[in-house]
Amino acid sequence: MATFRREKCTINITGTNRAVRIAGASGGFSDRQRAISSLARLDVDIIVGDWLSECTMTLHGAQKMENEKLRAEGRLMEQPAGLFDPTFIENLSPALPDIARKSIKVAVNAGACDAKLLARTVENEVKRRGLDLKVAYVEGDEVTDVVNRLIKGGEKFTSLMTGKDLKDWEYTPIYAQCYLGGAGIAEALKNGADIVVCGRVADAAPAVGAGMWWHDWNRDKDFDAIAGGLICGHLIECSAYVTGGYFFGFKRLMDGCANLGFPIAELFADGHCAINKEPDTGGKVSIGTVASQLLYEIQGPLYYGSDVTANIEGVVMTEEGNDLGMTAIGGYQAEFHVYICGLDLEAKAEWVEKQIRHSAGDAAKELSCSKFSLNGYCPDNPRNQDVATCDLRIFVQTKNKKLVDKSTLDVPGFNRWCMDNGLQGCPGWTLGNDQRQSEGKIYYEYYVSLLPQSEVQHRVVFPWLGGNTLDVKPCANMKVYPRDQPSYETSNPVNLKSFGPTTRGPMGWVVGGRSGDKASDANVGFISLLTIPKIQYLLDEEYKGGKIERFEIPGIRAVHFLLRDHLDRGFNSTSTYDTLGKNVCEYLRSKWVDIPNKFLARGRF
Repeated sequence: MATFRREKCTINITGTNRAVRIAGASGGFSDRQRAISSLARLDVDIIVGDWLSECTMTLHGAQKMENEKLRAEGRLMEQPAGLFDPTFIENLSPALPDIARKSIKVAVNAGACDAKLLARTVENEVKRRGLDLKVAYVEGDEVTDVVNRLIKGGEKFTSLMTGKDLKDWEYTPIYAQCYLGGAGIAEALKNGADIVVCGRVADAAPAVGAGMWWHDWNRDKDFDAIAGGLICGHLIECSAYVTGGYFFGFKRLMDGCANLGFPIAELFADGHCAINKEPDTGGKVSIGTVASQLLYEIQGPLYYGSDVTANIEGVVMTEEGNDLGMTAIGGYQAEFHVYICGLDLEAKAEWVEKQIRHSAGDAAKELSCSKFSLNGYCPDNPRNQDVATCDLRIFVQTKNKKLVDKSTLDVPGFNRWCMDNGLQGCPGWTLGNDQRQSEGKIYYEYYVSLLPQSEVQHRVVFPWLGGNTLDVKPCANMKVYPRDQPSYETSNPVNLKSFGPTTRGPMGWVVGGRSGDKASDANVGFISLLTIPKIQYLLDEEYKGGKIERFEIPGIRAVHFLLRDHLDRGFNSTSTYDTLGKNVCEYLRSKWVDIPNKFLARGRF
């Protein structure tokens, strides 16, 4: 359950039940570096942030295993790069004086694959500034050895995306991390930590931990309150997403878009929250922006966390197992771009594709993926040459960089297949002037499953106490949920004709929404009611034939769809432009439908 207040709204509550003020400082490594400094100047109790993603987890995990290999071979340099977010210290350092002076707490997951080293780095920066702040770190998220042991013991590790078992995956896991909850953060704060550094805790876990610490929630029975903290954490985990970032009504916020405000949540003892934002900043906190973020990266009516599960449709809460992500080396990939101009673009693209496939010869048989994508179109009577020019993207993947007949993804190789046809090409084509992407580069596959919490050694380390540790035991009351969540159609469908005359136009004129990714699954939610067949129809050529699941959120008049295995394996290995599923919704909003005129009369987004 969550309640929302607009920005600049004040609330006066006294006594021990005062809400904890949680500021969301980051939704990823590409967020604004000013965040912690700006928020530390405000009246907040704790600053939280998420610096990790499936992309960064994969890259850090693969690099860690490479470091261990080099160390075993005696080839690792003395000081390898830290396997934590390299931008975090730059974000934190300027804020440390305010954090110390105002006794503000900090809890972040920027530790990636080396939370211990990042904690030591933070300690050194605190000392350099002459401050007295205690730094703890949470560990236990790295479970590579546990996973390998369980695999040997016959554990299936069923994919949350495809429903297939790990044995059916074509790759060998090299690294595994699980998503810890917020209980370790809470214990660190209760035992005197000022700054808590974590590796892979769930995106919402820092806010959950803040609520557990502040309100002294009991993990074994305060499920409703903790579930409210989980939803609160979800709302602020992507920072400005809840204050106007990626908002379907963005045109209404254009005046302040240069500097969107970071969110501040007031989380109350019963688990409800009020969302606010920095004063004197752009963006907006409204039902629309908050509902948009609520719909982001969910997978059904049950929002899973490692501390509790929140039922987004109601208020029934319970506990479930940790999510688990495994990384494997997928092989090598490369891409080449040809620009095609003018008339008959599809025929020209077909000409180029036939010639490149001919140049590849038998090497093409060794490609696990070879994709030719014509992107863009030439408008009627184009006003200049650039708008008449489209991008033909040639994308390939293979497990082995060296192919048959001495062919390769090195340059020259794949690069040469594409350039070989320069004087046999169709009219109106030219090479891109940057050939660096045509050099084969390694890519990684990512696999998501579940791991029992009993197999996780979740603990907090207190360096200022000589490295003492505190084990964080799983909740005593646990429940295992099935992979597939409840899915249903609307109970009272209404004929479109009952709304009167209609106008043909893009659905996005009157329907807002948000989409995102969970590995290869895509989720998309709309502030409207649509059916599964309608979504399948609107997807058009984008529909991959996978299962589509649906549920409704009546309180915000929204409907949510989960597109199973829609994203071609996810960020690190996908052959598509939409690496994170964020554009699925905008594609669907651009599709033309019959819109009742009475809806258009209310205005367009």
